[in-house]
Amino acid sequence: MTKHLILYFKGVAMGAADVVPGVSGGTIAFISGIYETLLNALRSFDGQLLKLVFQGEWSASWRKINGTFLLFLLSGIGTSILALSKLMLYLLEFHPVPTWSFFLGLILASIVGVCRDLNLRNPRFWTSFVVGSVLAYAITVMSPTQTPEALWFIFVSGAIAICAMILPGISGSFILLLMGKYRFILQALHELNIPIIVVFIMGAAIGLLSFSHVLSWLLRRHHLTTVSLLAGFMLGSLNKVWPWKQTLTYYTDSKGESHPLTEQNLLPGDFETITGNPSQWGLAIALMAFGAILILGLEAWGRQLNQGTDPMADSTETGAASRA
Repeated sequence: MTKHLILYFKGVAMGAADVVPGVSGGTIAFISGIYETLLNALRSFDGQLLKLVFQGEWSASWRKINGTFLLFLLSGIGTSILALSKLMLYLLEFHPVPTWSFFLGLILASIVGVCRDLNLRNPRFWTSFVVGSVLAYAITVMSPTQTPEALWFIFVSGAIAICAMILPGISGSFILLLMGKYRFILQALHELNIPIIVVFIMGAAIGLLSFSHVLSWLLRRHHLTTVSLLAGFMLGSLNKVWPWKQTLTYYTDSKGESHPLTEQNLLPGDFETITGNPSQWGLAIALMAFGAILILGLEAWGRQLNQGTDPMADSTETGAASRA
């Protein structure tokens, strides 16, 4: 039961990371020593599993998907997401500058952590890193944040965003930010909007099960290029989480509430002059540093943890995780 509770709290940490648009649940899984086990469990949802289910081999099916592992991990993730959705809505509404500053520190430290074990002298690293940075920056600048609230788009949003959950270094909640659905999904969780939640979960399930196979193949065959591209994407996306912004235009959602549509980044001094609000630059810098220290500390803790054997991991996990 002790190892199950530890796994549950690792899921809580992953869920908290997925709510925050700065660090991914995949990063938490990686640094806590369960990354390879999670990928293997997700990859086990295949045709052979369906055959076992149709034959009524429930015990064999449960063992194949590492059911106990997934049960406790997903329970922790779900608990954390539901518990933190209301808090995140409050912080983004009433304390935007400190909140985004903390996110910025998380992302910067995550980039350092992802790149630390890569071969920085390899030209492929810099090529992929630059391509990812330019592509992400172009997306944050060019794409509008107003997107449909139809159920089909909620399904697509879930399928795309959940893929980031198993990527070390890229945040699923940040993908929702880019797609203009971060606040919308948080509000649905807070209000227990069952149709929205169910459709989003369905999209997430399809995306997660399919992308786990793609990611596993990419990391095996093109590890350096894949991780470098993701790190560059994180760097280019920092434009989206800059704390000091001026809202240029708004959009109205289906409930008649106004939300920012297009925004312009400002320096702290210009932010005070234009908006009339305090820049809180001292608190912002402190929270950036705290976010960075938090991630670097988690990474150091994860490295120590990975020196041993995770209680619910297979025997090949440690070596595989170091390659991933």
